[in-house]
Formats: sequence, structure tokens, C-alpha cells
Amino acid sequence: MNWNSHEFIWLDWVIIVVGIVAVGWAVWRSVQKDKKSQDGANSEDYLFGKGEPWYIIGAAIFAANIGSEHLVGLAGTGAKSGVGMAHWEMQGWMILLLGWLFVPFYQLMNNKMGKIITMPDFLKYRYTPATGSWLSIITLIAYVLTKVSVTAFTGGIFMESLLGIPFWYGAIGLILLTGIFTVLGGMKGVMTLSAIQTPILIIGSFMVLFLGLSALGNGSIGEGWTAMIDFAKTQNVGADGVAYGTNHMFHLETGDPMYDDYPGFWVFLGASIIGFWYWCTDQHIVQRVLGQQKGEANEVVMMRARRGTIAAGYFKLLPVFMFLIPGMIAAALAARPDSGFVLSDPDTAFGSMVKFVLPAGVKGIVTIGFISALVASLAAFFNSCATLFTEDFYKPMYKDKSEATYVNVGRLATMGVVVLGIVWIPVMKSLGSLYDYLQGIQSLLAPAMVAVFALGIFSKKISPKSGEVGMIVGFILGMVRLLTNIFTNSGKDVMTGVFWENTTWFWQTNWLIFEIWLLVFIIVLMIVVSMFTPKPTAQQIDAITFTGSYKELIRKSWNVWDVVASLGVVILCGLFYWYFW
Repeated sequence: MNWNSHEFIWLDWVIIVVGIVAVGWAVWRSVQKDKKSQDGANSEDYLFGKGEPWYIIGAAIFAANIGSEHLVGLAGTGAKSGVGMAHWEMQGWMILLLGWLFVPFYQLMNNKMGKIITMPDFLKYRYTPATGSWLSIITLIAYVLTKVSVTAFTGGIFMESLLGIPFWYGAIGLILLTGIFTVLGGMKGVMTLSAIQTPILIIGSFMVLFLGLSALGNGSIGEGWTAMIDFAKTQNVGADGVAYGTNHMFHLETGDPMYDDYPGFWVFLGASIIGFWYWCTDQHIVQRVLGQQKGEANEVVMMRARRGTIAAGYFKLLPVFMFLIPGMIAAALAARPDSGFVLSDPDTAFGSMVKFVLPAGVKGIVTIGFISALVASLAAFFNSCATLFTEDFYKPMYKDKSEATYVNVGRLATMGVVVLGIVWIPVMKSLGSLYDYLQGIQSLLAPAMVAVFALGIFSKKISPKSGEVGMIVGFILGMVRLLTNIFTNSGKDVMTGVFWENTTWFWQTNWLIFEIWLLVFIIVLMIVVSMFTPKPTAQQIDAITFTGSYKELIRKSWNVWDVVASLGVVILCGLFYWYFW
């Protein structure tokens, strides 16, 4: 048997089949055990899950974030652009904001409303019912544009590059498998699969990293790292013949070809806006930390949630090493004629590396982890879709339905989102490389979310109507910009006519700079609208006001070790920025 084969052999296939059956059995057993303990529970338990240990919450947040866009897109952007996209992955410090700042507010709202809230619940309570409804609509549209379509597309590419399965078979198969899993498992199934796949995913990816460096360095990991950095320094050649390199995160010179995509320090601000929305206000992530037992003490809930976000902060430091840097290694290996490694498409970088560097048998084990990661990530989207539609649209209109009906309606809504996501794939493919597309779409959605949530929580003067106006206007402007991106090839085409020639400031402005100015515009708009519309009611102000007793509960929910652990996340993020400056 050739243990160092660069392709899958029979042993890998046997391990994949046995492993999938074993994982399925473990998840089924966990779900059945949980159902017995939940006898008499309602649909909130199915959709949100109950309170899990902090390390499970951390793993679930990490698993919900890691999807096929990382296995394909992040590795692909590493192969093409080096560490330029690392800003969007070095967000461990941003997850801390969720645990330290936002969880206390969300838990206060849970108490005020007498149930576990969704993000639209919060906006309906703080602003107007229409504001929350708009958030639900925008979030479901975002799932179509950035979650389901991207995951299905990249899942198909990954299955094709790794297992040789035709693209559409892999994409549709992944969706069907996830749909069955979501129906049978609910949130408990997602949580259990997250706990199983996270260690496999991390260990397997780091094996790809270290074995890839060893292959590049002729047996030496250190020499492999040096060779990768040296190769990156020769890339990104400008019109002046100077190699500006792809080994640094900030492209500060206008002669640098990557300046147009990652303009100076604007890139950090733009990535932070997207990070604020995704990690602190997105239902997909917040849902992972809100689960709790009925009647559980507030300080216990906040402690568990905060420590879960701290754990997730450390996990979030890993993807650049798990996916992006292996993509850089793949590009360097492919440039060496004697390596035997071929990279026909950057988006196949990670799958090709798995086949090339991992020994027989290990390929199969690691593939199980990767398939589990794809299913867990997509299942989390499905579960969030069901939660949003059921809790924010169907339940208010049909309050006397059975719990089984609510769950089934959520599943039907999810099926609709999936179909739309698949239909969107051809348009998505026309808008540039995968990871650039993904962050570009998020940059159009994030400003309105950030402005409405931040001002709604931290300002007592912002009026209810201003939140509604900010959400609607921000979303419309973002979608108009998306339409111009489709018509103008993301601003690259030469457009003629009075309209196009007089609106270049709108459709040609760099996407990150546009995002930042859109956020500023929405904030100013909300402040102006607040001056001319009725102020928040006493009840709305009370919803975001911490009483002395509640502040004491918050204080009881953390200790010095929580602070030390949080500082560790910030320091490690800072060290990464320092090294790849």
C-alpha cells in the first residue's frame, strides 16, 4: 500500500463511510437523549437549544462561522492575494465585544420580554415593529446572498477538488444532507456536530499546514515558512516593475496593485464594521450564546455566554493558519517545477493540498471533519432561518398553532431560502472571486445594522422612527450599489451616458471606502431624524438601562481570569498584525 499517495485510496473511502456513520450515530444518540430531558419543551428549545457549557458555545460559534467559504475561498484568496484578506479573519477581539458588551443587553431584554429574544425582537422593542420586521427581511435576503449560495457553490467546488464529485452533485448533495440533518437534529444536533468536528477540523488543517511547510522546505518546517514568505515577496508586481509582495496586510502605496482592493488603513475600518455586524448583532452568531434553561440565574447565563465568546475568540485566531496560509503554501509549491504539485485554480488550493500532503487514511479522517464542518455551518444557517421566520413572522400572525406546526413552517421557510440561494449562484459567479464577493456583499449590508444596533443600545436620545428610517434607507442604498456592481463589473467597466458619468462617485468608489461613508451617512441621518420625531418612551429607555442590581449581577458574572483570558486574545491579534504589517 502506498501510504504517501497523492490521491484517495480504498482505505480513505472506507474511513469516510465508517466515520460518517459513526458521527451520525453519535449525533442521533445525543439528540434522543436530549429529547427525553426536554419532554414538554416548546419550539424555542428546538430552535435555540438549552444552555450549553461554555466550551460547547465557543466550539459552536467557531463551527457556525467556519464553512466552505473558508475551505475554498479563504485558501483561494491566500493563494492569490496572500494575507490581504486576513483582516476579516483576525476578528477574535471583536467576538469579545459580544460577550462583554452585548450579552448583558440581550439578557436584559430576555428578562423584559419573558422569552429568549431574536435580534428583530430587540429592534421591535427599542424602535418600531417595522424596524424589526425589516431586519428579518434583510437577514433572510443576506442568507440568500451570502450564506446559502456561497456555501452551496463552494461546497460543490470543495467536493470536486477533494473527492472528484461533479460540482452540482456535490453542491446539491451537501444541501440535501444538511436538510435531513437539520430536520432530525435541531439546535442540539448542530451543537453536538460542532463539538465533534471542531477538533478534527483544527487538527486536520494544522496537519495540512505543517506537512505543507515541510514539503515546501524539503523536510524543514522553518525553511518552508521562509520559502513561503520569500515567494510572497516576489508577487504583486506593479506597473513600475516593483514587487510589492503579498506578505503584508496593509497596502499603503498607491503604486501597489493591491491598493485598489485594500486601500491603506481603510481596510481595517471596513473589516471592523463587517465584524461588528456579524459577531455582535447577527442572529446566526448571537443565537449560539442565548440558549438557557428556563428560570436560570442571569449571572450564570452571562458568565457562560461570555466565556463561550472568549473561547471562540481564541478559536477565531486559527483560520488564517488553517486555511489562508495553506493557500499561500499551495501557490509557492505550484511555482516549483520539482514539487510535483499542480494548482490549476486558486479556489482548489485547500482540497489539492489535502490530497497532496496527507498520508493515506489520514485523508479520510480529515475529510470527515471537513464534511461535518460544511454540514454544521449550513445547518446553523438553516436553523437561524427557521427561527427568524417562525418567531418574527408566523407566530405573531398565527398564535394558536401547535408547536409542531411552528417547527414545520420554519422548515418550509428554510427550503424557500435554499432555492433562492441556488438560483443566485450564476449572478454571484459574475461578481468576482469568491471571498471578495462575500465581503463585498457584507459591506453593503453591515452599515445599516451597525448604526441601528449601536445607536439603539448606547444612546437614549435616538428616536424609534430614526431606527426604522436608518434601516430602510441604508438597505436600499446598499442594494442600489449592488445593482450598479452587477451592471458595471464592480465599477471596472467604462460606462457612458449622463446617469453613469454623473454618478461615478457612487458606483466607482472603492467598496471599503463606500462602506465607511455609508455608515457615517446613516448615523447622521438617524441623528437628524431623531431631532424631528417623538422621543423613545420610558419603557424603551428602561429596556436599555442597567439598574444598580443588574449591574451587580453583571459584575458577579466575571472574574479576573475572564479579563486575563480576554487580554490574551487581544495580544495574540496584535502580534499577528505586527508580524504581517
